[in-house]
Amino acid sequence: MRVGIEKVNLYGGRAYLTIADLASARGGSLAELERRQMVPYEARAIVPPYEDPVTLAVNAAERLLTDADREQIELVVVATESAVDFGKPISTWVQRFCRLPAHSRNFEVKHMCYGGTAALRVAASWVASNVRPGKKALVINSDLSRTRNHVQTEDDDLGELMAGGSAVAMLVSAEPQVFELELEKAGYWTNELSDALRPNSRTEIITGQTSFYSYLDALEETYERYEHLVGEVDFETYFRKNIYHAPFPGMTKVAHKTLLNRLGVYDKAAIEASWRERVADSTHFARRIGSAYGASTFICLLGMLHAGTGFAAGDRFSVFAYGSGCQAEFYSGLVGPDATTYVRGLDVDQHLDSRVRFTVDQYEQVEKACEVNIDERTYHPLGQDVGDLYAQRYDGQRLLVLEDVRDYHRHYRWS
Repeated sequence: MRVGIEKVNLYGGRAYLTIADLASARGGSLAELERRQMVPYEARAIVPPYEDPVTLAVNAAERLLTDADREQIELVVVATESAVDFGKPISTWVQRFCRLPAHSRNFEVKHMCYGGTAALRVAASWVASNVRPGKKALVINSDLSRTRNHVQTEDDDLGELMAGGSAVAMLVSAEPQVFELELEKAGYWTNELSDALRPNSRTEIITGQTSFYSYLDALEETYERYEHLVGEVDFETYFRKNIYHAPFPGMTKVAHKTLLNRLGVYDKAAIEASWRERVADSTHFARRIGSAYGASTFICLLGMLHAGTGFAAGDRFSVFAYGSGCQAEFYSGLVGPDATTYVRGLDVDQHLDSRVRFTVDQYEQVEKACEVNIDERTYHPLGQDVGDLYAQRYDGQRLLVLEDVRDYHRHYRWS
């Protein structure tokens, strides 16, 4: 049975901050930041107080689903490391506000940036089991960063760049028009490690160097396992393009270099040319969003499919997912017959272009408001609007927003 992604959609919020503005405000050099990042960032998403992982998830899924899709969905899996409750899963709100059948199974999964891949693999295996022929799964990864005052990193200026919020929703079925998973071709590797933590509702701790090298160790281990299961492959010909988890876009360069070194390629010019041909297009949307956590690999897949150059339907892409803690997976899939046409039809660039550009001062006002709300029993986020954003980009647009929190109960409504 063919199984994989039938539809996909990205929701990148309604406001953004340019990295140039942020670098200037922090007294740093944009050129130096770009040198250290290796692949320049353009912007990072800003999530206002009246959006959260629930609204991000629903707003990503709403554009994706038709009434016919809704009737066929019997499994909903939401991956997040930004849950709004320690017990109640985001998936319950998704089931409600996306108007999905009551006779469906829903749950939430957590594994840092691996969560989205875990959710996809579970959903794909369920579809492949054919226990409910013709039925489909909705998989969403929804995340946002902590406020900068509560993110502890070894490098503060880079840490602030690696922040943001977004969601990717995927319809998984036996009609993989976008990307067909090769379910049996997957190498995975796990290793207990505390390279990133969210020990409470306020704090995010990122041990950059430890996470960096763990990522690379996991990449080599999972690729070796992939070959162990599939048989030795010619990397250059077996995979047409390569998708990597991108906590920042430049990490794709380091990852690709690591695999090429393992295969005996050390020439710098050859490595750069290979990255530009096989990887660079995947960073197209990632450069405009900031950190996407578990949605990262899917945003990179969207970027590659949007470019639509150097591959054809049926070509094989490799995909590498990494989540701190840690879990990693190297797997592969085939480009669907309508992939590029479909992804371009989403007009993600227009969606990102339509966001409101915030100043650094406005961004800091949003951060302060969100920080005040953490763990509050009652608050009214719609009264904390900044820059008239709600009137400009939400009012009348039928986007889900957090209306208020009363005695810890969250109340949502459509804008």
